[in-house]
Amino acid sequence: MHERHTDKQLYFNEQVFTTENYVIPLIQQSVAIDSNTTVLEIGCGEGGNIQPFMDLSCNITGIDISTSKIDSAVKFLRGHSNYHKIKLIARDIYLAENDLTEKFDIILMRDVIEHIHDQDRFMAYVKRFMKPGTLFFLAFPPWYNPFGGHQQVAESRILSKLPYYHILPKSVYRFILKTGGESKEKIEAFLEIKDTGISIERFEKISKKHKYQIIKKISYFINPNYQVKFGLKPRKQITLITGVPFVRNFLVTACYYLLKVKP
Repeated sequence: MHERHTDKQLYFNEQVFTTENYVIPLIQQSVAIDSNTTVLEIGCGEGGNIQPFMDLSCNITGIDISTSKIDSAVKFLRGHSNYHKIKLIARDIYLAENDLTEKFDIILMRDVIEHIHDQDRFMAYVKRFMKPGTLFFLAFPPWYNPFGGHQQVAESRILSKLPYYHILPKSVYRFILKTGGESKEKIEAFLEIKDTGISIERFEKISKKHKYQIIKKISYFINPNYQVKFGLKPRKQITLITGVPFVRNFLVTACYYLLKVKP
């Protein structure tokens, strides 16, 4: 298993790098980010995406369903000079209305939407935290890409490097994971991702249904995360491929979207 999946500090640092160098610059093409900007990150994990916004002195709220991840975020962020400007919440987003009483300038979700059950419900629900002009940044790996099942975190060295087998029928996928020596808990986690993984077409269909406007969209052949993970320079997928529905899902490793609710 790759070191990054067990070393939380390393993973945190990777998140900081990618958000600082790719996410924030994309958002800044549409809006200025300063000390008055309010940011909500849904699924904030250990807080790596939060720190670059802290560096810009934003007012930030991070929420995650995992208490242990919020505890790690506190550990990693509490020494920052702008720690007083953040709020970290361990709670299910659907149960957080008493915690999230304001509306935000920017809402952030990186590699989270593909883990959420009933994304249709979620994309409607999250609008309650928006005001006119709120920008909603989302990034996710399309389900059919080589490692769309997150199998890179498998314990087996072979299975962690084997592409595309996550798209096989569930019974076959389970058999491969079990034969490869994955734990029962790990297998169930992989199968859950199989249930929640999302394609480009499904995401855009849901967004359109709930009247989101796509302000910016980038499809990457080489995920920006791969720069710090593997030393590979990010590369956008060519238009010839991104223009072919469904097929593009197999050849795009990350999608970046900047949305806004239509007036």
